[in-house]
Amino acid sequence: MRIARFTTGDDPAYGLVDATGTKIAEITGDPLYTKIELTGTTHAVEDVRLLAPVIPRSKVIGIGRNYADHAAEMGNEAPAEPLMFLIPNTAVVGPGDPVVIPPLTSEVSYEGELAVVIGRLCKDVEPEEVSKVIFGYTCANDVTARDLQRGDGQWARAKGMDTFCPLGPWIETDLDPSRLSLVTRLDGEVVQDGTTADLVHGVAALVSYASRAFTLLPGDVILTGTPAGVGPVVAGQRVEVEIEDIGVLSNPFVAR
Repeated sequence: MRIARFTTGDDPAYGLVDATGTKIAEITGDPLYTKIELTGTTHAVEDVRLLAPVIPRSKVIGIGRNYADHAAEMGNEAPAEPLMFLIPNTAVVGPGDPVVIPPLTSEVSYEGELAVVIGRLCKDVEPEEVSKVIFGYTCANDVTARDLQRGDGQWARAKGMDTFCPLGPWIETDLDPSRLSLVTRLDGEVVQDGTTADLVHGVAALVSYASRAFTLLPGDVILTGTPAGVGPVVAGQRVEVEIEDIGVLSNPFVAR
C-alpha cells in the first residue's frame, strides 16, 4: 500500500494512493494507530496538497556515512558501527514545501535518502525481527548546513534546522528495501545515482542498532544514509529525490 497524508484545505487526512499515483482513496483515522477503513471519498492527487506522510511522534534518527562512496567523497571512512544523530521533528516538511535557508548558513547541501517509518513501540529488536516493527518506507532529503557541521563539531544544528528534513511523497508499506535505485536531481540534472544495495549497514541492522539505544515509537523515522554525489544547493533551486517503487520527493529551496 501507498499511504499519503494530505489536505483539501481542511484538517489533514490519510488516504491510499493507487498504483498510478493519480488518485487517493480517503481512509478514516491515522493508519499508524487504527485499522484502515475507506470512507468512500476519492480525490485526484493533483487536487490535494500532499503533506509529510508522517510527523514523527518523538524523533528522526539520522545515519551518517552509510555509503562507502559518500564517506570517501567527504574524506572519511565508513564507520564500523552505524553513526547516529538526532533530528527534531520540527525539521520535517512535506513534498512541495519550501526548504528555508536561514542567514546563519551559506553552505547548504542536499542528501537523498531512503527513510524507514517505525510502526510500533519497540526496544532491543533483533535484526531478524525488524520487519515486524516497520510500517513502511518513504523518500527523504537530509539537508545539511556544511559550514555549521564543520564549525559546531556535532550535527544537531547543521541537520536539524526548521524545514531541513523533507519527507514524502507517501509511505510504501510493501517493499523490499535491499536493492532500490536512489536518484537525486538538482534542477532536473542527476547528481546522485545510487542503490540501497550499497548500504554499509542495511535496514535490519540499522533499526536493531537504533532500538538498542532508543525506544522507538510509532511514526519515528530512521534515515539510512546517502550515496555519493552530495553537493551545494542555493535559493531558487529545486531538489528531487526519487526512490524505486516509492516515488519522487520534490522541494524548492528559498532564502529567509
